Amino acid sequence: MRADAQRNRDRIVEVAREVFREQGYDASLDEIARRAEVGPGTLYRHFPRRENLVDAVMQAWVDRVDAAADVALSRTGPPRERLLAWFEDYVGLITLHRGGAVKLTSALGDETSPIRTKCRVLTSAMGRVLDSERPALREGVDDVQVCRLVGGVATVADSGGLAADQVRPMLGVVVDGVLALERAGAVPTP
Repeated sequence: MRADAQRNRDRIVEVAREVFREQGYDASLDEIARRAEVGPGTLYRHFPRRENLVDAVMQAWVDRVDAAADVALSRTGPPRERLLAWFEDYVGLITLHRGGAVKLTSALGDETSPIRTKCRVLTSAMGRVLDSERPALREGVDDVQVCRLVGGVATVADSGGLAADQVRPMLGVVVDGVLALERAGAVPTP
């Protein structure tokens, strides 16, 4: 790629990240092109579909997901508390951009989605954390299903503008649903 074309691409991604934070992933691509000071044709040459631009914006996010999973794996304490902290981190990661939770959660398992790579990063991170807790989990707990459950809570939090203290009890219900409580030494919350 020519240097000027690479600069345009980088600028589009940078501006899109800002606009998506402000307006969500459904923001106008024409607005992004205008703010990036490129024509719509330049934007569409680099990113033929909205999902391609979303995928590019999310690339730096991948590193954050892996780092968050590493932190989750290093936590100590009862399985319930470790999982609850990880689920809170997960919600934070997928709600970083308004509308992100629904886009990511909806694309889970869709091999035709342009953001399937990001979805695999999420399910892989979830799998790593759940594998570390496998002895405390109920039989048959599936990584993708847990991603969808936590993603559903994240979608509600994102669209409803819920604070962390309002989200935590919902995540507690999810944790209690995946744990085999007698093996985890946990007591269900009321």
